[in-house]
Amino acid sequence: MEVTAKSKTKEEILKAYHFRHATKIFDDTRKISDEDFQFILETGRLSPSSIGLEPWKFLIVQNPNLRKRLSEVSSGAQKQLATASHFVVILARSDASYNSPYAEYMLKETKGMPNNVFELTSEAYGKFQNNQKILDNSRSLFDWASKQTYIALGNMMTAAAQIEIDSCPIEGFSREGVHRIMEEEGLLENGAWGVSMMAAFGYRAEEPQREKSRQSVEKITQWIN
Repeated sequence: MEVTAKSKTKEEILKAYHFRHATKIFDDTRKISDEDFQFILETGRLSPSSIGLEPWKFLIVQNPNLRKRLSEVSSGAQKQLATASHFVVILARSDASYNSPYAEYMLKETKGMPNNVFELTSEAYGKFQNNQKILDNSRSLFDWASKQTYIALGNMMTAAAQIEIDSCPIEGFSREGVHRIMEEEGLLENGAWGVSMMAAFGYRAEEPQREKSRQSVEKITQWIN
């Protein structure tokens, strides 16, 4: 890539980061096209995950009644649920241990590992998960998977910003309440999935009231040579 092309690409990426903000109210008259939202989802699908287990699922909640139910247990998503073009509940896998049927399916079926490679990989990954205390209890295993959903969401929000679509990550909700609703809707596959976080996408109803503020790069970095 030529220097000028690289500079232009970097400029466009930084422009997207400056464009993006946590949109509270969306213009409910504007809808994201199917093509654009599939592009956003594709960046989530292609995101990296530990050993490629992809411990995530994206529920795109467009049903008005389900959105209303979610709003009753989501104090931090009231305006977004009412106005967003697309609303996503992000699930994390609850059983992504090295010796689970899910891990075997992902490594053998999705990644195409032959049995001998699968056995070596599974053994090595078991040591990793044990050493990192990931298998201590069901909560630590879920939290490990849940952390990875943030990688996918970050990529989705950046991709959206690059095509001038707004977004807002949301943690302001009752996890138990949203989990219960999703379970009642039959969306958690008998406990195979848990609720990690939520996100709204659409077009801002108004411009931000102030410019983006961040600490300087000197404040947040330390070079160790």
